Amino acid sequence: MNIKITPNNLTKLEKIFEEAKYVLRFEKGSFNSGYCVLEHKKVVVINKFLNLEGRINTLIDILATLPLDEEILTAESHKLFKQIQSSKPIPEAGEEATGSSVATE
Repeated sequence: MNIKITPNNLTKLEKIFEEAKYVLRFEKGSFNSGYCVLEHKKVVVINKFLNLEGRINTLIDILATLPLDEEILTAESHKLFKQIQSSKPIPEAGEEATGSSVATE
C-alpha cells in the first residue's frame, strides 16, 4: 500500500487499533518480524526501536491480517482500513504467510 510516511498517518493507523479495542505497545524485544500479536488478549507488541517508516509498514502488515469488526470503526478509520485490506496480496493455494509472530494465548 502506498501511504505517506508521516507522523499523522502513524496516528491514524494507531487510531484504528484503538477503535478495534486492541492495545498497542511499543516494547523492546527480539521479534523476528518486528512485532508480536496476542490475538485473544487483543494486544499488539511492536519493536520500539523501529523508525517511523518501520512502524507504519508494520501496522499496515498487521491490519492486513487481523479480523476486525469494521462496524465499530469511524468513517475515516473504516476508509483507511478498507484501503489496506484491498491492497493486501492474496496468497496462492498451499502458500502460507510467513514472517510474523502470532501467539494465540
